[in-house]
Amino acid sequence: MINKKKYLSILFILLITSLAYAENKLFNKQSDEPLEITSNRMEAFNENKLVVFSGNAMAKQGNKVLKSDRLLLYYKKEPDKKVKVGTTETEGTGNLEKIEAKGNVSLTQGERVATGDEAIYLRDSGKVIMTGNAVLSEGKNSIKGDRVIVFLNENRGVVESNTKKQVKAIIYPQEKKKAGVN
Repeated sequence: MINKKKYLSILFILLITSLAYAENKLFNKQSDEPLEITSNRMEAFNENKLVVFSGNAMAKQGNKVLKSDRLLLYYKKEPDKKVKVGTTETEGTGNLEKIEAKGNVSLTQGERVATGDEAIYLRDSGKVIMTGNAVLSEGKNSIKGDRVIVFLNENRGVVESNTKKQVKAIIYPQEKKKAGVN
């Protein structure tokens, strides 16, 4: 049986490896910008390939900011990849697969803001799916629906609703700049 000190050492090494890999892969496949994650608490669950940030959790990279009560980072399982610490060999962490955001979720990308109760970020497709009181806004304009999908790498969004309730948009006319008279 692995003693507690060895187990914590292995867990720490795997966590650092996972976070370092996620640093350049979270919001944009080609981004060289660092990823900064802050929260009140962090827990790592190696056997589940999961790292949980809770309490005012925020992930920021460039102009993209994902905030929620909890952020759950899931990694792909790579059974062929092994990490050896001392005499103990353990399964290695893989690529970031997805991030789940739970509670008071907001995603900001430039002027665009998507909010909802929950969201899931799918790294391979570069999209965020927001559900539960989902709203997509830019400036004063807003669109409400059952689901907001933000395509991070394409600078676009989609708002969908179910058959019982339609998408509702509130769009303000743009003010025209007054030309100076000479």
